Amino acid sequence: MASISLRNVVKRYGHGPKANQVIHGVNAEIKDGEFVVIVGPSGCGKSTLLRMVAGLEEISGGEIAIGERVVNNIEPAERDIAMVFQNYALYPHMTVFENMAYGLKIKKVPEAEIKARVDKAAKILELGGLLDRTPRQLSGGQRQRVAMGRAIVRKPQVFLFDEPLSNLDAKLRAHTRLEIQKLHRELGVTSLFVTHDQVEAMTLAQRMIVMNGGHMEQIGTPEEVYARPASTFVAGFIGSPPMNLLKGQAQGLTFKVGGITLDLPEAAPRDGELILGLRPEHLDHWQHEQGWPFEVEMIEMLGAERLIYGRLGSELFTLRIDGTQTPPAPGSTLKLALSDKHLHWFDPQTTRRVEEKASPQ
Repeated sequence: MASISLRNVVKRYGHGPKANQVIHGVNAEIKDGEFVVIVGPSGCGKSTLLRMVAGLEEISGGEIAIGERVVNNIEPAERDIAMVFQNYALYPHMTVFENMAYGLKIKKVPEAEIKARVDKAAKILELGGLLDRTPRQLSGGQRQRVAMGRAIVRKPQVFLFDEPLSNLDAKLRAHTRLEIQKLHRELGVTSLFVTHDQVEAMTLAQRMIVMNGGHMEQIGTPEEVYARPASTFVAGFIGSPPMNLLKGQAQGLTFKVGGITLDLPEAAPRDGELILGLRPEHLDHWQHEQGWPFEVEMIEMLGAERLIYGRLGSELFTLRIDGTQTPPAPGSTLKLALSDKHLHWFDPQTTRRVEEKASPQ
C-alpha cells in the first residue's frame, strides 16, 4: 500500500494562449490506506484528475507521487495501481475465473498462486458459485463485483474507481456501496473513488475532495464538509435538498433579504452584503409566535420526511420536517425559529466562507 500526493497538479489541453486549462493547481495528501472520494458535477475535472493518477492522462504541471515515487513519467502498468471503471470491460468469451485471472497470467504468475488469489477474492466478493459463468450470465451487480475482483487479485498499492456504480439501479447501488465499504475494511488499500453522486460520496468517503470547474473547492471528512462548507458551491452541492442561500444586507442582529428584515440569533460576522446559508432541516416552525415569516407554497411527501417549499419575502426557501408531523397548509404563513449554531455566512464576491464572528450589538 502507499500514500498519494497531488502537488499543484495542472492539466491543459493545447498550447499557448489558446490552451484550455481543465485542472487548476490541485493539492492533496491521501494517506496510506485511506478511502478518498472525488465528487463534483459533470465536467468538473474529477475523472481527469483520477486518470492523471493512473497515468492515462499526462499532467501539464505539478507532481503526482505514489508512495515515495514521483510517477509523472512512469507508464500506467508500472505504477502498481488497479482501476475499476463504469464500463465493466469484461472479456465476454471468458468465464468469471478467467476474467479475474487474466492479468496474472499475462504476468506469468504461477497457476497455484493465481487460483489461490482468485479463490480468495471470490470469497470476499461472494462470487464463489459464479466462477464458471460467462459475463452474459451475470447481473449488472455481479459483473461489477467481477471487475472489482480482477483488481483485487493484482494486490496493487492503490485502487482507482471511476464512477463504478453509475450503470446500476438505485437499490443495487446502495447494496454495492456496502460491499465496497466492507472490501476496504478487509483490504485496507489506499483508494480514490470518483462520483458525481453526493450521497455516494457522503456514505463512502473517509475524506472527500469537492471539485468545481477544475478547482478543488474543499477537502475534508463528510462531516466537516457538510457542517462547515468552504464555499457557496459546496453548500449548494453537498446535502439533499441543498442549503438555502440568501443574499442580503447584514447589520448587527438583522438581515435584510427579499424585501423583509429578519432578526438574527447572533450578529453577522460583519455588516454589509453577505450570503446567509441555512440547511432545510435546521429550522423549527412549530408553536412560535415570533420568528421569520415563511409563506408555504407546496409540500412534497417523501415518506420519512416532508419538504415544504415557500418564500421568505420574495426569496425561495425550503424547509424539511419529519414525515410524522402534521404539515402546514399551502398558503399559510409559518414563523421559523433557528439556532445560531446553524448559521453559515459567505462572501458574495469570493463565494468563500466567512469565519470571523462579530460581537452582538
